[in-house]
Amino acid sequence: MKIAALQMVSGPDPAANLLAARRLLEAAAAQGARLAALPEYFCLMGRQDSDKLAIAETPGHGPIQAMLASAARELGLWIIGGTLPLRADTPDRVRNTTLVFSPAGEVAARYDKIHLFAYDNGRESYDEARVLEAGSQPTVFDAGGLRTGLSVCYDLRFPELFRGYAPCDLIAVPAAFTYTTGEKHWELLLRARAVENQAYVIAPAQGGRHENGRRTWGHSMVVDPWGEVLAVVPEGEGIALADVEPARLAQVRQQLPALAHRRL
Repeated sequence: MKIAALQMVSGPDPAANLLAARRLLEAAAAQGARLAALPEYFCLMGRQDSDKLAIAETPGHGPIQAMLASAARELGLWIIGGTLPLRADTPDRVRNTTLVFSPAGEVAARYDKIHLFAYDNGRESYDEARVLEAGSQPTVFDAGGLRTGLSVCYDLRFPELFRGYAPCDLIAVPAAFTYTTGEKHWELLLRARAVENQAYVIAPAQGGRHENGRRTWGHSMVVDPWGEVLAVVPEGEGIALADVEPARLAQVRQQLPALAHRRL
């Protein structure tokens, strides 16, 4: 199956972001992709975290979900819809949610980001939990024969989540890594998750300078189960396109049957 990691440089205008996402989805389909994945916050990179509250949707309703559903149906794609804000139980919180749409335009899976990023270096601090409500359920689904595990951005630093998915064929990591941490850790962690779980990894990211002043690392990529980077978009809008080959998965797992040797 040909898969596409879509890189964006989203801004504070949701309508413009949806148009850009649709354009990339169309381009991916035209290049033969059967599965396409959008980055974290593809629909909004706001000027402040609380901007997410204003565009939060309820499941099954809203322009963001409508665009994803229609694109999946009209283009015949599996779409891993990056993340969008879905309303949480608490009024001043949202879930950072990945919705997967089948080629029929129907929701096939949902994953709410489990690990929320926070830091305090004594000079400045940040905490996603001020606006986000954490999820608690890992999610794996079948995408046209590919057993696929879902994660989001900061989840990448917690290998136990991915080990719980093994064996799977594909791991999705939509993200908006900062430039500083991305430069040092993004590719390193993606390749590690691919190697230790003997799975393909699709990692669509935000990549560039955003209107809110933030700079994201980008380098959207597809990694094979031996840790080889098959395609990458360094910075700016673009598509990283590669093939998931069942024979390659079987070869790696036969050559080095680490998953069969697990004891813990």
